[in-house]
Amino acid sequence: MRKLFACLCFALALARPVSGEEQVTVFAAASLKTALDEVANVYDGKLVLSYAGSSALARQVQQGAPADVVFLANTDWMDVLERDGLIARDTRTELLGNRLVLAGPAGADPVEIGPDLDLAAMLGEGRLAMALVEAVPAGIYGKAALETLGLWEAVAPRVAQADNVRAALALVSLGQVPLGVVYATDAAADPAVDALGLFPEDSHPPIRYPVAAVEGRAGRAAPFLAFLQTPEAAAIFVAQGFSVLDH
Repeated sequence: MRKLFACLCFALALARPVSGEEQVTVFAAASLKTALDEVANVYDGKLVLSYAGSSALARQVQQGAPADVVFLANTDWMDVLERDGLIARDTRTELLGNRLVLAGPAGADPVEIGPDLDLAAMLGEGRLAMALVEAVPAGIYGKAALETLGLWEAVAPRVAQADNVRAALALVSLGQVPLGVVYATDAAADPAVDALGLFPEDSHPPIRYPVAAVEGRAGRAAPFLAFLQTPEAAAIFVAQGFSVLDH
C-alpha cells in the first residue's frame, strides 16, 4: 500500500494543467509524455496529464483515483481494468504501436540485435537500465525480447530496474549506466541518447497502447478520445515515432 501511495503521489506530481473549457484527467504511460504533451497543446479543452508506469496507473484506477481517461502501454493492464468493470463500455481503442530499442549515449556505434550480440561485454562494468521487468510494460517486453534472443541469463544480474521507462531512459541519458532497453520513441525524445539497434519485432509481444474512458466518465472523456483519433493528433504521434494503428 505504501508503494501504491508513492506511485500515486508521483503521478499527481507530474500532472500538468492545460487551458481550455472542461477539465479531463488523463492517466498516461510515461512513454507517452513527449507526444501527449504536444497533443495537449493543440487540444481545445482543459487536460490534467498524470504520467507513470502503466502498472502503477492501473492500480491507482483500481483504488479509485480520479481519472477520466487511461492511456496505457500494455493491453494486459487494460484487460485487468476491463475485467474489473472499470472501463466504460465501447470506449476502448488500441491506438498506437511502438518499437523496442537498445539505447546508448548519443554518437555510440550502432549494433545488430540478435542472438550473437554480446550484450554483457558491451556493458563492461556497468549495468543495463530497464523498467520494472515484472510489472511495467517496457520492462516486460524487454525481458521477453532478451529471453527470446538468449541474452537474458547473462545480463539479468546486472539489470538496473526503474519505476518506468522514462526513468530507465534517464539513467542512460545521465551516464549512470551505459545502455538501456527502452521504446524507440523514448530514445528519439532525448538528444543525449541514441537508439543503437532495434529489437526484432518477433522477439516480444506486439507493443500496443490502448486508451479508454474510465467507467462513469465516458461523457466527459468523449471529446478528448475523439480528438486522439483525428489526423492532427495522428501526425503528432507519428512525428514522435509511434505507429498509428488501423481501427
